[in-house]
Amino acid sequence: MPTAPPAAPRTTVDVTALLERGRTLATPVLRAAVDRLAPPMDTVAAYHFGWIDAQGRPADGDGGKAVRPALALLSAEVTGAPPETGVPGAVAVELVHNFSLLHDDLMDGDEQRRHRDTVWKVHGPAQAILVGDALFALANEVLLEVATVEAGRAARRLASATRALIDGQAQDISYEHRDRVSVEECLEMEGNKTGALLACASSVGAVLGGADDRTADALEKYGYHLGLAFQAVDDLLGIWGDPVATGKQTWSDLRQRKKSLPVVAALAAEGAAAERLGEMLAADAKSSEFAHFSEEEFAARADLIEQAGGREWTAAEARRQHTVAIEALDAVAMPDRVREQFTALADFVVVRKR
Repeated sequence: MPTAPPAAPRTTVDVTALLERGRTLATPVLRAAVDRLAPPMDTVAAYHFGWIDAQGRPADGDGGKAVRPALALLSAEVTGAPPETGVPGAVAVELVHNFSLLHDDLMDGDEQRRHRDTVWKVHGPAQAILVGDALFALANEVLLEVATVEAGRAARRLASATRALIDGQAQDISYEHRDRVSVEECLEMEGNKTGALLACASSVGAVLGGADDRTADALEKYGYHLGLAFQAVDDLLGIWGDPVATGKQTWSDLRQRKKSLPVVAALAAEGAAAERLGEMLAADAKSSEFAHFSEEEFAARADLIEQAGGREWTAAEARRQHTVAIEALDAVAMPDRVREQFTALADFVVVRKR
């Protein structure tokens, strides 16, 4: 398990059922949106979502954790609206999220996602770019078709979150070519890349349900810090995660020279391990043999990160961001049941294995 869980469980919420509700209510609308795409983009998108295999046959692929749809539906209930009110927001956020995955996989050179070849590997880079762009456009359509003042407010928040997400990806790429990145820079990048969209997911249903800006902003704060906790756990999994659970290569973030939180925190530490790690990573950046490194060479780098305290610091940061997220809920009046479900989703984020 990548992090120690938050204190003893505070609720008996069935998180699996909560995630499944989001998936069940959002998926038909998501499929209908994807069906609007012109061939072959509709087929390529269906492959990405796991609905078909590479030969076009129906498949029951891993569609992801569905945390964002679950949050969007739950946020609608903050206002007293039924969860269905949040469905357009859930679908819009999921479309933007998958737009980013399609582009990120290509930019990062990732060949596997959710235990399958990525879209660019199967259908080529051009289709990955086009389908990603199409999903982004669909996200705005789905929201604005609600045709209410609240839909317009939600679309503005989604646009801001998407811009921040793109800023974060640009920062992430630029950091790969730098010898050093500060912890503050890394947190800013991860807040943009992951926190912004989870912030939108946590508030979009409430906005569609008529919540005022104060309520929406507080829910966004919850989602933003939840996103930082989420990304900290992802960073741990990106180095020490089990490939069987994550669907990615061993040491995947080290293979991509990512300046993730464990790496940055380790480099910022004092001591022999941090110094040796810095020397090795600097040499790696100039090595023509890096792509052919052995498992043992990546394992050695991961061990130095752990010795320098990067793993422990990142696990503690995930817990700290989790605490800040939960505290943000105190500013919002909501039914106790809804508050407990927000808390349970946050707990799930910091104890997951994929």
